[in-house]
Amino acid sequence: MLNHKGLNMANVGTVDRVVRAIIGVALVYYGITAENYWWILGAVLLATAIFKFCGLYKVLGISTCAKKSPS
Repeated sequence: MLNHKGLNMANVGTVDRVVRAIIGVALVYYGITAENYWWILGAVLLATAIFKFCGLYKVLGISTCAKKSPS
């Protein structure tokens, strides 16, 4: 994901994205079938997996992305 200056803003790595997507789908399904509000958390997890960006990670200075070696 690029910001308006063309800088990479991604801070969610591949393994993190897969885990978020799986848990997100499960929570959305559970929330809809049980008619409760867990689907909201599931939707947030899915969105962070899709966009490779987590606002909480940004605030805390965390990144699970692989470090790119300088060429």
